[in-house]
Amino acid sequence: METLPLDGVVVADFSRVLAGPYATMLLADMGATVIKVERPGSGDDTRSWGPPWTEQGSAYFESVNRSKRSINLDLGDEQDLRAARELVARADVLVENFKAGSLAKHGLDWESARELNPGLIYTSISGFGSKGGAELPGYDFVVQALGGLMSITGEPGRQPMKVGVAVVDVLTGKDAAMGILAALRHRDRTGRGQHVEVNLLSSLLGSLANQTSSLLATGASPQRMGNRHPSIAPYETLRCEDALLAVAVGNDAQFRALCQALGLVSLADDERFATNAQRVANREELVRSLENVLGARTAADWQRRLTSAGIACGQVNDLAGAVHLAETLGLEPIVEPGGGAAVQIRNPIDFSEHGSAGASPPPQLGEHTKEVLGWLEDPEQPLPPISSRRSTQ
Repeated sequence: METLPLDGVVVADFSRVLAGPYATMLLADMGATVIKVERPGSGDDTRSWGPPWTEQGSAYFESVNRSKRSINLDLGDEQDLRAARELVARADVLVENFKAGSLAKHGLDWESARELNPGLIYTSISGFGSKGGAELPGYDFVVQALGGLMSITGEPGRQPMKVGVAVVDVLTGKDAAMGILAALRHRDRTGRGQHVEVNLLSSLLGSLANQTSSLLATGASPQRMGNRHPSIAPYETLRCEDALLAVAVGNDAQFRALCQALGLVSLADDERFATNAQRVANREELVRSLENVLGARTAADWQRRLTSAGIACGQVNDLAGAVHLAETLGLEPIVEPGGGAAVQIRNPIDFSEHGSAGASPPPQLGEHTKEVLGWLEDPEQPLPPISSRRSTQ
């Protein structure tokens, strides 16, 4: 059986909630052995976040914790702390999102960990960094507000809105995973570990791309525009007979093709709409002209017609429709962890040498404590493969 890219990499996962567990799940999907350290009795906060619930527990927890081992360690207990330090000494990667400085009292901060393991990739995830924002609690919703994302999300003249998923946590988790992979590559060349730091605010600002660029170029903060694009038109939802259709026209040739498909050839020659800059400047008149025609047919009908003409467009799906679309396109979006766990959306990366990653069930609290502690006590003892059997150790 072909190994996955990160087979042999051991990750000590001291993180909880979303950004850290998402990062470590990505590493597990690519073959890393991820050992999730949880508080006895309660574990990761998200184990209690619901509804919705699955037969095994919280759907939220399961969404970012597949293919991991869970061990119970109380860092306030001397014996458990020794096991935690041994895990750090044996790991290739450590991921933590504790409040700044709180791991130092346990001898698990970066400076202490590097003495135990000079090759360790020590990864810290925070809300606002380890300097002036070290004391600030970092929750995705608050960072969406403070970081400006809510200010550009929603309809003009209405209240700012958060995005419908904890997108900042997800982006930060991806940044963390990317930083870890780069640090592992550096260690391959030099033998040295290092401290990788990511924070939610910086990951958000880095992902705002053209919007932050607009601010820096003009000095003016972008405003909410609903589904409209600040720099392209038409690039928005347009009203059809029965529903909205998302239409994305990226250049003048595409605009002419749109006009031909709608029977509005003269519109492409109208000086008000001849270039993208002119279309943006005269957006209201343009939208009225397009919707006058689009309103005569259903969104589904227009989607077929415009797609045939090479125009990027689509109805506004719900999540069930989105998953169904991915299935019809052969993207195989679902992974089945087995062991009674609910099906999940799979890791989106495919490798020509490895294919796409499978999955094992998200762990029950402390499920692998006995076997991991045995492995820590005996360096010659290999960790057995994760079993699909559901049993708490």
